[in-house]
Amino acid sequence: MLQDAQTIRYYQRVTDALVEQWSRGYRFDELRHYIDGYMSALRHSNAIEPYLIHRLEEEVTRFLYDQSNFEVPLPQPEPDYR
Repeated sequence: MLQDAQTIRYYQRVTDALVEQWSRGYRFDELRHYIDGYMSALRHSNAIEPYLIHRLEEEVTRFLYDQSNFEVPLPQPEPDYR
């Protein structure tokens, strides 16, 4: 579990981007490349400590493998109050 505030912000940004890209038609392999590039940029910029980047990558990968994060919710029918 992530506890550092900056790392949590990066997690939110990257997972939001993954969901947006999925809805645009990008698929698993392309999302994996996006994650790799994002983590590489974080490592290169020294924005956060390397061990936090490793934890972030683990959590984002877990997010990617959870299919429920990419399901489109179906509209709920209006209840009939007759």
